[in-house]
Amino acid sequence: MIAHAVMDRVFIRLKPVEKQTTGGIILTDDFEHRRTIGTVESVGPQVSGVKPGDKVLFHVFDELPTYDSDVVVVRENSILGVITDE
Repeated sequence: MIAHAVMDRVFIRLKPVEKQTTGGIILTDDFEHRRTIGTVESVGPQVSGVKPGDKVLFHVFDELPTYDSDVVVVRENSILGVITDE
């Protein structure tokens, strides 16, 4: 369950933690890596640049944790870009 975002806030579900790099190196559980890519879950009424379902890159130091460790809240201006798979 995701709460509804307010004002200029955006709820982002973080990309799952990688267990192995693309080069084949296995990462241990104590490897500290800040996740900065995720999928927009909910947007506030003042948000116009992104919509639910968009894959985004956001500034790592502006995130606020939520009740779910895989969901963070950021302000719209903390979103650096929308990622397309094209």
